[in-house]
Amino acid sequence: MSNLESSISQAIIQVRGLKKSITNASHTVDILRGVDFDIPRGQFIAIMGPSGSGKSTLLGLLAGLDTPSSGSILLDGTEISGLAEDALAVLRGRKIGFVFQSYQLIPTLTALENVLLPHELSGGSNGMERAMSLLDSVGLPDRRDHYPIQLSGGEQQRVALARAFMVKPPILMADEPTGNLDSENGRHVLELLLALNRSEGTTLILVTHDEQLAKHASRVLRLKDGALDGDELRA
Repeated sequence: MSNLESSISQAIIQVRGLKKSITNASHTVDILRGVDFDIPRGQFIAIMGPSGSGKSTLLGLLAGLDTPSSGSILLDGTEISGLAEDALAVLRGRKIGFVFQSYQLIPTLTALENVLLPHELSGGSNGMERAMSLLDSVGLPDRRDHYPIQLSGGEQQRVALARAFMVKPPILMADEPTGNLDSENGRHVLELLLALNRSEGTTLILVTHDEQLAKHASRVLRLKDGALDGDELRA
């Protein structure tokens, strides 16, 4: 089997002819113009490109948070483009952890309750030990009972990281996870993200403007004007 065939056979995400357009009364805006790639299991990919190149739109499509205008996305062998919302929500809950730039913590829940939430939504039980262990692993053992408003931005993002790993998703997606943090907190969150990724064995897909952050990726996809403008494998 060739390296290319091996890569495709092991792909956890396959994208073919992916397009996304938005039409209003006067004109159509093409955000993605036909994108093709495969992501092998366990790979760390950084998606880069200038503002407006379609990075966050692509990530949202891969996560099933948006619907493409045309093309296909296979997520661990399942075509997600035509799935009903209920089935898509179940698939997302099992397969994907997502980290947002703006944290997206629920303000009325404590740090521990926020981390537990995906486990409870999936119908699981006895997740308390894992939730506490994850908060310990991101350096917040003494913040379990604190609410988001009582946490700094860096601490909130660490809670969001712990929450994303709660159900042991095979894929973790992050949209500018250090974008709202200062350089010190951003570096710490990146180190935690990489450490958790290694320990959990997930596939990591990260949208970023930060070249220093992207240096840690094993592969960089570059978008320009809605098209794939580069695909670089790194040691």
